[in-house]
Amino acid sequence: MTDLVLALDFGGTKIAAALVDPLGAVVRSSRVPTPAVDPWDAVVSVVSTVVQDSAVAGVGIASAGPVDTVAGTVSPINVPSWRAFPLRSSVAALFPGVPVELAGDGVCMALGEHWCGAGQGARDMVGLVVSTGVGGGLVLDGRPFGGRTGNAGHIGHVVVEADGLPCSCGGRGCAETVAGGPRMVEWARRAGWQAPDDADAALLAAAALAGEEIPLEAFDRAGRAVGMAIAGAAAVCDLELAVVGGGVAQAGELLFEPIRRTLKTHAGLSYLDGLEVRAAELGGEAGLVGAAALVRQVR
Repeated sequence: MTDLVLALDFGGTKIAAALVDPLGAVVRSSRVPTPAVDPWDAVVSVVSTVVQDSAVAGVGIASAGPVDTVAGTVSPINVPSWRAFPLRSSVAALFPGVPVELAGDGVCMALGEHWCGAGQGARDMVGLVVSTGVGGGLVLDGRPFGGRTGNAGHIGHVVVEADGLPCSCGGRGCAETVAGGPRMVEWARRAGWQAPDDADAALLAAAALAGEEIPLEAFDRAGRAVGMAIAGAAAVCDLELAVVGGGVAQAGELLFEPIRRTLKTHAGLSYLDGLEVRAAELGGEAGLVGAAALVRQVR
């Protein structure tokens, strides 16, 4: 019997697949851009490229959300052609008789870091991806926690500014409206930052590292927002650890210093004294490793 698990990571910008061994190592992988319309054929293509003639013991799927893990459907915000798309059953039809598990990409990122990355040894943790948006997932008592529909831990939509800007989720003042990369650039422009039309969070980080005042403030605002969201999640779920990854987090202490400073102010309950923040270690493979872990944990 094979020990390899097929992991699929479906997002608004890329579709990735990998074969993952029992130790969480990626044996073979492939990724393609997500087509703007009807991405199913791209899913089949990338899966076929990775599987080739290999047998798999199971399939784990990480998907951008919202997801419905009861129905096995996904409705990614950035893929408007998929609303309540039956991703789990569609993938299962490609692998008859093989178990197929589905979870949100934030949950899988957290689970991957918990299994093989910066979250090893933690029992209760949140994983965050601070990138174009702010995603997240929970591992509670050593196991992934998706809640009623599979969307628990979506920390980017914790409100950090009561009168803040509208968010893509339909709410206002979410952490994502402050700490998402494009939102950081928008704020910096409004504050007077002179930058090229194609400026992104990476250019903003470079300007901050060069000592420019407005980019530094943009990262300080983002770190404070993420820190407040972590403090709220930690207080509710009694967490010991937050693992933070994603493109914006690659700026290092520009983001992590204000996160830790904010936790000193906002995580004041005695049971949060040991709350720790660590940088993610698995990079773009966290979701794939976590998707594989979904299968490992139920076998």
